[in-house]
Amino acid sequence: MDISLVIPLYNEEESLQELTDWIRQVMEKNNYSYQVIFIDDGSSDNSWNKIEEMANADSNIRGIKFRRNFGKSAALNKGFEAAQGDVVITMDSDLQDSPEEIPELYRMIKNDGYDIVSGWKKKRHDPFGKKFPSKFFNRTTRAISGIKLHDFNCGLKAYRKEVVKSIEVYGEMHRYIPVIAKWAGYNKIGEKTVQHQKRKYGVTKFGMGRFIKGYLDLLSITFISKFGKRPMHLFGTLGSILFFIGFVIAIYLAVAKFLFSVYKMTERPLFYLGLLAMIIGTQLFLTGFLAEMISRSSTERNRYEVEKEIGFNN
Repeated sequence: MDISLVIPLYNEEESLQELTDWIRQVMEKNNYSYQVIFIDDGSSDNSWNKIEEMANADSNIRGIKFRRNFGKSAALNKGFEAAQGDVVITMDSDLQDSPEEIPELYRMIKNDGYDIVSGWKKKRHDPFGKKFPSKFFNRTTRAISGIKLHDFNCGLKAYRKEVVKSIEVYGEMHRYIPVIAKWAGYNKIGEKTVQHQKRKYGVTKFGMGRFIKGYLDLLSITFISKFGKRPMHLFGTLGSILFFIGFVIAIYLAVAKFLFSVYKMTERPLFYLGLLAMIIGTQLFLTGFLAEMISRSSTERNRYEVEKEIGFNN
């Protein structure tokens, strides 16, 4: 199979048929073999009924329904598990991503050898309250990750199949899939300017809460990628340094006490600073040791419940 389209959605019933028809036109025009995987992230409208109707009419359509809203990352992760195409393309369901971009994204993966191609909505049709945080977020992510992408938030991305089968996406980390992939060893990451359509139906699901969670996840993924498999390297090093500083202070005070007998050790503020350094150093060292043990038996982080599926037995 050439292409798997993974499309997470939440309360987007109005746009689904139009989007599916548009995708079908592009695929038939380019003679691609394909599947469209809709992941209904606990919608409260008639989105799932629409997906069932389309899947019954078209064998290329697949559907997965979550019992409740688990978030975009969980939806993408489940879609990646189900994807069978050589190239996996993600896009939003609100018609703001154009299926006309699919052939070039596919070509860049298959012919140019990219592992990931990320869309860049150079001209955005979003309110200022969404544009400004997005620019700040992208600048910070570029600085931390070293990946020169303009738009990490763009939902329109293409992946080599091996990439999506090698990574796990959870929390709010769908924004950082290029970062996750890079630290998994997939370094050929490209970018393509894509058209951003005005929202035709419904309302945006963006909120400041997602912005804050996104930054916390950026810190989390930076730590996990660098120290997730060796937490002792971070906590053990910091703990050892602090304990050594505290120990040196204690030795200095002990020598000063016996040589000069000017102050009692407990009367000097430096004594408490040294004691605090040794205590915190010991705690950090033990934290690193416990984290090392936990990392060897980590549990599954994606806990979503699939209520229904359709189209996967065709």
